[in-house]
Amino acid sequence: MVATPNWTERAIAAHAAMQQHFFLARRRLYRATAPGDGSTAFLWPFSQSFAATLDLAELQGTGDRPRTGVADRLDGLARYWNRHGDPPAYDSAAHSWLSASSDQFSDDNAWIGLQLVRAHRLTGDAEPLARAGDVLRFLIGNWDDDPSHPAPGGVFWVRAGWSRDRNTVSTAPSAILALRLHELTGDVDALTWAARMYGWVRQHLLAPNGLYWDHIDLAGEVERTQWSYNQGTMIGAGILLARATGEPGYREQAERTARAALALYAGGDRLAAQGPAFNAIFLKNLLLLRDAGGVDLDLSPLRDYGTRLWETARDPESGLFALHPGGPVDLLQQAAATRICALLARSAAEPAT
Repeated sequence: MVATPNWTERAIAAHAAMQQHFFLARRRLYRATAPGDGSTAFLWPFSQSFAATLDLAELQGTGDRPRTGVADRLDGLARYWNRHGDPPAYDSAAHSWLSASSDQFSDDNAWIGLQLVRAHRLTGDAEPLARAGDVLRFLIGNWDDDPSHPAPGGVFWVRAGWSRDRNTVSTAPSAILALRLHELTGDVDALTWAARMYGWVRQHLLAPNGLYWDHIDLAGEVERTQWSYNQGTMIGAGILLARATGEPGYREQAERTARAALALYAGGDRLAAQGPAFNAIFLKNLLLLRDAGGVDLDLSPLRDYGTRLWETARDPESGLFALHPGGPVDLLQQAAATRICALLARSAAEPAT
C-alpha cells in the first residue's frame, strides 16, 4: 500500500528552500535564479512567491513563520510600485538607483492585487486592501474603449505601444480582483466591471470545445493556445460572479469549463507542458469551484502531476525544483511548486475561499 503524501510537510520544505536560495533579506526581494548573478526577480515570479507564502500561511499546522513572511512580501512589493503613473501601478521590475521605471503588465498587477486582498484578509491590515483598489483602477484604465477595434473591449495585456493584445489572462484575473473587492467593500461598480470583463472573454475568446483561447490582437487575429491558467481564472471569475449575483448560469459555465479542462489536461503530459505556475493557478480556482458546494471534481490529474513534480524535478539535497536539469532554478518554478504542494494539502483539508 502506497502511503498518502503529506503535502503540508512538502509545502513547508519547498517554501523553506525558496527562502534559503532566493530570498534577499536586506531588500526583502528575491533573486531571479539560484544560483544567481545578483539580479532581482521580475514582478510575475515575485507575485507567485507572494502567493506561495500566503498559501502556506493559510494552511493549518504551518506555524507563525509564513505569516511573518507576508509582512516581508509587502515590504519587498513596495519596491515595484510606480506612483508616477496615471493611474499608478506596479512596474515589472523592482526599482533601484540603477534602474528607471519599466513596463506595467495588467496580468502582473492583477496577480499582485489578488495577493493584496489575501494579505488583508489574513492580517486585517487596511493598507493592502486600499492598494488592491488602486490596482483595480489601473486595470480598468487599461480597458479597450475604442469601438473601432475588432472585438472592442478587454483589458490590454501591457501598457506599452509594443503590444496591444487583449488577453484572457489580463481580463479574467481583473474580474476576479473586482469581485474580491466587491465582496469586501460592497462596491457596485466593481461588480459591474467584473461582469463586463467576464462577458467579454466569453464572447470573444471562448472556443468551440468550451475552453478559452489566449488573446486577440488589433488585427482581429486570435491566438488559440489554451493555457491551464486561463481556464482557471475564468472558472474562478464564474463562481465568484454566481456568488455575488445569485445567477446560476455563471456557476454552470464555471463547472462546464472545469470538466472540459480536466478532460483535456488529464491526457499524456499535457499538464507538464503547461508548467507549474500555470497549473498552480488552475488548481487554486478548481478548489474554489469544488468548495462552492455540490460540485464533484476529479482532481487526481493534479495530484498525479504534483507527485511527479516532487519525485522527478526536486533535488532532495537542496530542495530546489529544476525543470531543466543542469541549469539554474528559476524563482517562478520554485514558488509554483510550493504553491502546488500547499494547494494539494488544502484540497484534502478545509474549503478554499
